[in-house]
Amino acid sequence: MLTGMHIAVIGGDARQLEVIRKLIELDAKLSLVGFDQLDHGFTGASKEQIDEVDFSTVGAIILPVPGTNLEGQVDTIFSNEKIVLTEEMVKNTPNHCTIYSGITNDYLDKLVNATNRNLVQLFERDDVAIYNAIPTVEGTIMMVIQHTDITIHNSKVAVLGLGRVGMSVARTFSALGANVRVGARKTEHIARIFEMGLTPFSLNDLSSNMADVDVVINTIPHLIVTSDVIAKMPNHTLIIDLASKPGGTDFRYAEKRGIKALLAPGLPGIVAPKTAGQIVANVLSQLLEKGLERRKEN
Repeated sequence: MLTGMHIAVIGGDARQLEVIRKLIELDAKLSLVGFDQLDHGFTGASKEQIDEVDFSTVGAIILPVPGTNLEGQVDTIFSNEKIVLTEEMVKNTPNHCTIYSGITNDYLDKLVNATNRNLVQLFERDDVAIYNAIPTVEGTIMMVIQHTDITIHNSKVAVLGLGRVGMSVARTFSALGANVRVGARKTEHIARIFEMGLTPFSLNDLSSNMADVDVVINTIPHLIVTSDVIAKMPNHTLIIDLASKPGGTDFRYAEKRGIKALLAPGLPGIVAPKTAGQIVANVLSQLLEKGLERRKEN
């Protein structure tokens, strides 16, 4: 239980509603920032403007999966309020205050360094990433069906990267009957792709593997689907980029060539916000309870 613990939930999308429900079940005291347009209220939680929050008692700050932008602004779909998490606010928190976010950026890194607070990136955890791969794969299947005029069965699909998402995407599209090839750099990943019964190739040979591909699914968060790579693709190829913004695709050149390229980060929150929110809520509640137990022991 989190009885008496003051937690500030700042911004977010429908996934955060599951987090709020879970924290209320655990008897936490919640300040909800960026939820003023939410139709229903939550018993035991108060909707506040960010400058109304008493940060001196806040033991945890929960940000949305994207965290903040590079100016410290936190996005929310439940308010028109401009919400900025500042260094001053965080400095006013107790020393044990922990910030929870899906991912980080330069702004958040500088913020926690300047305030000597701990930042937990939930999406760096294997359990969260693997659970989230399930709705990500389902959303990717949905997008391929919507944006192509062929069946997945017998199509030629190239998956770039064999991380936690890439492995799930490759396995599932293969199970649906696609001819799946997977690009990777590490020799152990090449071996794993072969062991999975798929066709491996080195990312150094990416361009030469694009000549007949129907769908390219990128999971690598840096520019890899370059203009040279796109130039080798057939005109009908669909690119789905699952990497975090700005993705790993030259979208300008893809448009110039008439190839449809879609940036689709955060698919779990779009196609299955309830499930995605429960994944985050369950892991988050465990971390908060463990942190509270440690403080009590000390």
